[in-house]
Amino acid sequence: MKKSRGFALLALALAVTTAVPAAASATSSPPAACKDVPNQYDVPFSVCDDELFIFAANYKPFESTVTEDTREGTRVFDEVIGNKLRAAFPDVKIKYATWDLPVRYDELKNAGVVPDIIIEDPKNRIDRDLEPMGWVGDLTPDLEQAGIDLNTLNTSAVELTRSRSDGGIYGVPLFIDEHVLLYNKKIFDKFKVKHPKPGMTYDDAYKKAKRLTADDGLDHYKGYMQHPDQYLDFNQAGLYPFQPTTSEEPAPEDVKVDISSDAWKTYVDNLYRFLEIPRNDFTTVTDFFKGDMSQPGHLAMAVDTLSRLNMYAGSELFIEDGDEDSFAEHAKSVDIGVSAVPVLKKGSTTTYQPNTRAAFIPPSSPKKDQALQIVKWLVSEEGQTELSSHGLKAVLQTDEVVRSFGTAIPELAGIDTSAVYWGENATISNYENTEYWDLPLWSVYRQHILRDGGTPEQALSLSQQQDIPNYIKAQAEAGKDW
Repeated sequence: MKKSRGFALLALALAVTTAVPAAASATSSPPAACKDVPNQYDVPFSVCDDELFIFAANYKPFESTVTEDTREGTRVFDEVIGNKLRAAFPDVKIKYATWDLPVRYDELKNAGVVPDIIIEDPKNRIDRDLEPMGWVGDLTPDLEQAGIDLNTLNTSAVELTRSRSDGGIYGVPLFIDEHVLLYNKKIFDKFKVKHPKPGMTYDDAYKKAKRLTADDGLDHYKGYMQHPDQYLDFNQAGLYPFQPTTSEEPAPEDVKVDISSDAWKTYVDNLYRFLEIPRNDFTTVTDFFKGDMSQPGHLAMAVDTLSRLNMYAGSELFIEDGDEDSFAEHAKSVDIGVSAVPVLKKGSTTTYQPNTRAAFIPPSSPKKDQALQIVKWLVSEEGQTELSSHGLKAVLQTDEVVRSFGTAIPELAGIDTSAVYWGENATISNYENTEYWDLPLWSVYRQHILRDGGTPEQALSLSQQQDIPNYIKAQAEAGKDW
């Protein structure tokens, strides 16, 4: 009995002595420090120093589901990649937010909060948003040290990001909201026209568009729509409006632009003919389902993005809250087919330049090493397979990644999506010693052709001689360099 009591006292003593360091340890680890971020919605939002903060902007599906009380838009990101990402990094406390849900760039900046990873459009948001914030820097040595090999990724997406990175590389491409040709099988079958296939030329598309711009009783059908702004912006011919200067960051008055060459005229002429088809007036590509036209399902072909395909297929995840019933009703008029964007000449496999979203790691991120490891996982086969399975075109194109496309979206199961990975994206070139400005190329078609009734040659010349110089001058006077 005395022996047992002795052991009990010893155990108690050990418990007490071991408990002391634990208590001391607890007191030596203060709770995480958090920064509140005031916002225009007066919704509580904070980022703590034990969290790795991911912030995404300019990818509409991430905004499609919003919680009413907290105005957060996290659900789509979590289902598409966030949940899998957290499982891959169980020891990292990841916080995610979508732009304007509820905070914006300037509100984060004013609160002294720097995201650790920013998912953003590299095409026109580096100069407009990220550079002014001081949130980009050349990642070349960091990527090498982390073992992130850009040579394994979509070449066009990498070059597009490089072209905006002032001689370095500011971000790592993650996925592509690819442009594809959507077509309504019901209209093709009604007028007995063969369905499009990858590799179809614009010449063939034009012939189909003329046949499919037709009437059936009181119903009028349009044959073809392709947004002219995107046609120029994601230039399939690889044309770049800026001419080389003597600096990677030329002064506004030194910026050189040329959109009046024969190559530009040929490219603009190519789409112009579709706009001249009688009664195929351009309204909006969303008329493939229901846009400005009075009835749904009365447009035979439209070039649009994969995120639209997921919406049209009926994926609740990609449809904005409250729009589910209207999409279901419009879907009754459409039997979706998917092909690649028409090509400029027979035998070509070149599609649009990639509609890319990339990951940026601000130089002042306090968790830069962790952020690099997360980006490395995002462009790994595991991460890319997850993105592809949710209907996003991956930048890593392995057999496994390609096979997985859309498998997590049940509504895509009955749609042939093999055209998504067909061909190669057009690649931007000759961008060295140029500075990107978000030029008003919309004026070419939407102002000088569609409104003014001008020819492609007139439209290009007016845009180059008047609209673009006036835009650059006005932006510079406002203290902006984009």
